[in-house]
Amino acid sequence: MTIQPTLQSVPALGTRPAHGVGPSRAETREQLAKASYDLLVIGGGILGISTAWHAAQAGLRVALVDAGDFAGATSSASSKLLHGGLRYLQTGAVKLVAENHFERRAVSRQVAPHLVNPLTFYLPVYKGGPHGAAKLGAGVFAYSMLSAFGDGVGHLLSPAKAQQDVPELRTENLKAVAVYGDDQMNDARMALMTVRAAVEAGAVVLNHAEVTGLRFTRGRVTGAELRDRLSGDEFGVSARLVLNATGPWVDHLRRMEDPNAAPSIRLSKGAHLVLKRTSPWKAALATPIDKYRITFALPWEDMLLLGTTDEEFEGDPADVAVNDKDIAQILDEAAFSIRDQQLDRDLITYAFAGLRVLPGGPGDTAKAKRETVVTEGRGGMLSVAGGKWTTFRHIGRTVMQKLQALPGHPLGDDFEPISALPKKLPLPGVANPRAVAHRLLVDNPAPGPRMAADTARHLATHYGSLAFDIARIANESPELGERVHPDAPEIWAQVVYARDNEWAETADDVLRRRTTLTIRGLATDEIRAKVQGLLDEK
Repeated sequence: MTIQPTLQSVPALGTRPAHGVGPSRAETREQLAKASYDLLVIGGGILGISTAWHAAQAGLRVALVDAGDFAGATSSASSKLLHGGLRYLQTGAVKLVAENHFERRAVSRQVAPHLVNPLTFYLPVYKGGPHGAAKLGAGVFAYSMLSAFGDGVGHLLSPAKAQQDVPELRTENLKAVAVYGDDQMNDARMALMTVRAAVEAGAVVLNHAEVTGLRFTRGRVTGAELRDRLSGDEFGVSARLVLNATGPWVDHLRRMEDPNAAPSIRLSKGAHLVLKRTSPWKAALATPIDKYRITFALPWEDMLLLGTTDEEFEGDPADVAVNDKDIAQILDEAAFSIRDQQLDRDLITYAFAGLRVLPGGPGDTAKAKRETVVTEGRGGMLSVAGGKWTTFRHIGRTVMQKLQALPGHPLGDDFEPISALPKKLPLPGVANPRAVAHRLLVDNPAPGPRMAADTARHLATHYGSLAFDIARIANESPELGERVHPDAPEIWAQVVYARDNEWAETADDVLRRRTTLTIRGLATDEIRAKVQGLLDEK
């Protein structure tokens, strides 16, 4: 693994250093209302965040707002993978797979090695399954070749050896197991680190700020009217150019620009389940369900993540949720390759669903292209939709290239071309997580007990070198070094850090996206109340 030199985080415009020093929400609202921006990004999912990061790097004055929390919808409801897309080889998309692998390697080795874990995948071949062993063996070899064999050589493995690494693997009628490598992450943490990178580059950001209307100047969109969902305050932001990156809500905002705007996207629902593990897993399972679909069983955050579904969704995106049908489908599909004792419903700690944004058109959503589409509306507002988590950096650069190429130079000329910027700029906290965990365990100036090993690992792999800031908070106030829940690695210092440095405003912001307590099924009413109490102290 290639590690870039550690970057020290420094307070920057829009950040809130420890102990609440820095702009409050009221001060940020005032700054947004008074200044004039080159680019206003509406939507704090990973597409909007990545674009804001790259735009700020280029020297643009950037504002980013979201009606909910950063990564509050689809961007924290993914399969948690950075992957080349093995199934895309089925359709002959060799170039796409190679591009995905390039981005995956860049993120895992240079951009965010502290937030990414390599993961071995086992692809079981059962008698009567949709694919034969020879075909899958050739497929994983080609897949690893397209990644320059950076994760080893794809090959076939005996069922007996595979079961040693995945004890719950169903071996009846199992002919062989194909092996390949990809990467895994915590999507919410990756998104938040990218927000921080955007802020350190100069962007001004505000979550829980809903767009109630657009501003127009001579027929062109030149900003937005907003309402702070937490305080009720109303304010506006002016900008030369507005980017609509609202994901499933992209057409809702387009209709604010043009009431007659035709639908541009369709939505596909992807549901997942999180379960307690009945035994350790050293590899993930990717089980073919049919010619096009694969169901995943992923060891993640010391638990098991199962999914996903792929079905067309209609209605309000805010209403997307996992239902009994989704749960039954996920468990039934997982049962192809996993023994029943691991699939007991009592083991489920959390269920979540997100919406894939796909280009409009007919056909099965499972076969639709996962491509990014950029369109310009009647009032000059740019809308971006679609794409994959794996290529979030590439998408941000691509959107910036399109913005810079717009006729009439609506952004002006006083900024760096995106092609001149570093292509693999690290996210904040970049460091070797093993070294960070070791230092957290060894360095303990406080007289209290040493940090637990699982907490040190958790902090190192979710914050990188920024984990030392959390350790300092715990050292200064020993009660903040205590666990939030006995069965989770998180400590109370993380709540204070989320409040002061990561724009956490609600208990859900902390428990669902800045920690893993909700997905572990441990966000009790008592914990929620104490978290909200800490948030209210700022």
